[in-house]
Amino acid sequence: MNKYEVLYILKTNPDEQAIEAQMEKYSALVTSNGGEVESVNKWGTKRFAYEIDGKNDGCYVLMNFTANSDFPKEMERQMKISDEVVRCMIVRK
Repeated sequence: MNKYEVLYILKTNPDEQAIEAQMEKYSALVTSNGGEVESVNKWGTKRFAYEIDGKNDGCYVLMNFTANSDFPKEMERQMKISDEVVRCMIVRK
């Protein structure tokens, strides 16, 4: 089991529950694949340095977790096919 850190940006929605649901979705993805979520920090809405997909801001979330070495590729795949995730970056600690 390796330690990882993922920073992802969600589209800002007027509905705060949609953002919380996405955060829960990715935490559940880690635990369902045999990993363990250590912490989830919601940084809140931040303004982008440049426009991305017609948006000027997004909700930043930082999650620390432990998982097998093959899991980050699956998590990145799930995030890239999601319409709610603007950007993501997974780093091994």
